[in-house]
This record gives sequence, structure tokens and C-alpha cells, in this order.
Amino acid sequence: MRHSLTFLPPPVYQFYFLNLPDNYPDTGGHWPTDKTRWTRTHYNWLESLTFEHPWLQIVLQEYIDAVKATRERVATITDQMMKVLPQWSLAPVVDCLVALRGIDKISAMVLLAELGDISRFDSPKQLMAYLGLVPSEHSSGKRRRQGAITLTGNSRARRALVESAWSYRFPVRKTKHLKRKEADASEEAKATVWALPDTGAGG
Repeated sequence: MRHSLTFLPPPVYQFYFLNLPDNYPDTGGHWPTDKTRWTRTHYNWLESLTFEHPWLQIVLQEYIDAVKATRERVATITDQMMKVLPQWSLAPVVDCLVALRGIDKISAMVLLAELGDISRFDSPKQLMAYLGLVPSEHSSGKRRRQGAITLTGNSRARRALVESAWSYRFPVRKTKHLKRKEADASEEAKATVWALPDTGAGG
């Protein structure tokens, strides 16, 4: 997954609304778009913001504390997942999935835990249908019309897969990073990974 904020609760989104300078111009401006959010520097900046009304200051601090607490929970759970991974029966499958671009160990574990025994799907198309990643269809007589993807099935697995798929927008290069990712994968998995086409959607 791209980042742990995927699992943050509504307060983080309310946070963005609260700090929109268009709504509250007295707070002190924008956080620079070229700087990383949720770092110590970012927290310090957030806590330095001042509102005209005291109750907004209280709300801001509550949101800051909520985000910090949730990130700590995510970090703790991530650490525990990594500790139990070597004992998991699906650990070798995790290693093979990690060889794919856009997949790390956490996203691989999420996919496998949510999908269960993948061999129960007779084809990739059946798996995609289970994840809601196939187009909806409205047919009547000889008329066939396809719409947006159905978004049915397991939303957590679908989100992990969609986020990972963004990495296939660009042509593949055998970088040191990708070679490290595939280090523990089977030879068959490695061959499959490098045979996968990129979508070219990135231009």
C-alpha cells in the first residue's frame, strides 16, 4: 500500500476541511505542496496554527491527537504483522506477490488474508468479478451496454489491488529496488512478473 493513512478514520478528512485557508484564512496559510505531511515538522506547523475562535483551536488539537493515535495503532499492527509473517503458512506466497510492482509485504498479506484460498477461483476473470473490478452490464434483447466497474465483493482487497496497480502505468525497469523485492520469490514468480505488460497509462 502507498501509505498507512489509507486506514485513518474520518477525522483525518475532516482535518483537511478544518485547515482550508479559504474557510479559515486567519490560520496562517497553506502547508507547502512539495513537503511531506504527517512528519514531526508538519505536526509542529499544525499545532502552531491559531484560530480566531477558541473552540476551533480545541477541535484542531482533537484532530491532531486523533491522527497521531491512529498512526501509532497502524505502526503497532504493522510491526505485529511483520513479526508473525515468517510463521504464516502463506509466507512463500507473500514473497512471490512482493515481487510485483506496487506490492509490499503488508499489502500482500492483506490480499491473501481477505481472499483466502485463491485456487478456488477458476480464472483471473472470476477473481476480478469477486473483487468488483469488472464492468457492470445492462442488457436488453440484442442491446448490450457496459458501465462502470461493479465495486461489489471485498472492498479491502479491491483497494489494495487498485492502489498497487498504479505502479504499472510506467514501463518496467530492472532497478535495484525491484531486484531486492523479488529476492525471496520463486523463479516461476520472477518470470511471470517480468512478463507482465505495463499499461502505458502514464504516458
